[in-house]
Amino acid sequence: MSAPQILNYELAPSPATIFGCLLPAPWLGVAAGLLLAFGSASGLPDRYSPLVLAVTHVLVLGMLAPIMVGALFQLFPVVAGQVVRPAKWIAPFVALGSALIATGLSVGFLAGNQVGFAVAAWLAVILYGAIVLALAHAAWHMVLPSNPDTTLKTLRWIALALFMVIGLGVVLAGAFSAWWQIDIAYVLRLHVAWGLVGWIACLVLGVASTVVPMFWQIKRPSLNWHRCLPWGIWLGLLMLSFPLADSLIRLLITALAFFVCVLATSSFHSLLMAKRRFDPAWSLWLVGALSWASASILFLIYTHFAPYLPPHLLGFLPWWMGVLCLVGGAVMPVNAMLGKIIPFLIFLHLRRQTPMGQRVPSMQVILPPVRLRWQARSLIFSWMSLLLLPAAPLTFKYVGGLAFALSQAVLAILLLMSLLRYRLELSKVLFVRTSAD
Repeated sequence: MSAPQILNYELAPSPATIFGCLLPAPWLGVAAGLLLAFGSASGLPDRYSPLVLAVTHVLVLGMLAPIMVGALFQLFPVVAGQVVRPAKWIAPFVALGSALIATGLSVGFLAGNQVGFAVAAWLAVILYGAIVLALAHAAWHMVLPSNPDTTLKTLRWIALALFMVIGLGVVLAGAFSAWWQIDIAYVLRLHVAWGLVGWIACLVLGVASTVVPMFWQIKRPSLNWHRCLPWGIWLGLLMLSFPLADSLIRLLITALAFFVCVLATSSFHSLLMAKRRFDPAWSLWLVGALSWASASILFLIYTHFAPYLPPHLLGFLPWWMGVLCLVGGAVMPVNAMLGKIIPFLIFLHLRRQTPMGQRVPSMQVILPPVRLRWQARSLIFSWMSLLLLPAAPLTFKYVGGLAFALSQAVLAILLLMSLLRYRLELSKVLFVRTSAD
């Protein structure tokens, strides 16, 4: 059994630094849902259709990336005791810059416009280059214990994963802008692998190893969990970057998929034993773990049994894997954490700024769980609708897209209401202090 993580809230950055990254992001989730609902259905559910590529990048870059970067700006000082010093200068540009990069890529995919890819590539180099350098600098100065846990190891090397994703993405965008010629299939395979598994899955696992036991009261991960993660995954992905024989690549990706499946299945079992199963976000973690396990199994089927599958089913599998990884495996855990972390940060900062003896509203008062329950249900409904899309693309692209947009709009409004509650409570504190003076 691992020792409980000691958290240093005194080093937590200012609310503006974190909220500036997190609060705008759900609105880009709304944009992704609306783009799917009202975009051209041509090519659906092909994963390489222009609409799917545009929606994917709006979701991953516009919504998920700012939340994950903001979470890292918070986790480095609180969990690792190391402040990301440039964060206060970078944070104001994370959400806007990510939205502009996603917009450029969407214009490139939907209109075949090389300028969109070029703008996105340059913005990504500037913005995410600064983020990678800031995270790498903070990681270099981290002081690790003799047996660091998964969260600390993730923070130590997460800049590498982000560098790989962004670097490979810039290489692809440059090729689409006619800057150079590359083996697109090879680079795309690495970009997807590092993006889904090396960046999203590893960061979710790293954060969840500390956050989930704390908020949902499950059994803490074992020592074997902390020994294997996240380097077990990153090592496999680094090996994929080398020119290997097809048989070795097949063996390696099989081992990686099986490893992810084992991790997800273990997580699902642990979540079933959570003490706070009544919490509305618990179901999102449960479906998230189930999604990663299911996506791994489907990938193994797709890799080893493709010649024996009916053609229509073979075309459906990539769509299902994408929905399971991005909506189930990424958006759901991110939504679950936002619903906890935002009210927790508000409670934390109010407690630090409120004089002794004056009452601070609890997390449940700042963001009532009953509101989060409806948001979680709408997100799960959209996940189910999107999985059904291959059966009737014209119907379920509207149902799934609009339901997803609604779920993220509800979350965005709830977070704004929480922020307004923070400002109201803070104004009361300032009024009391002014009266006392």
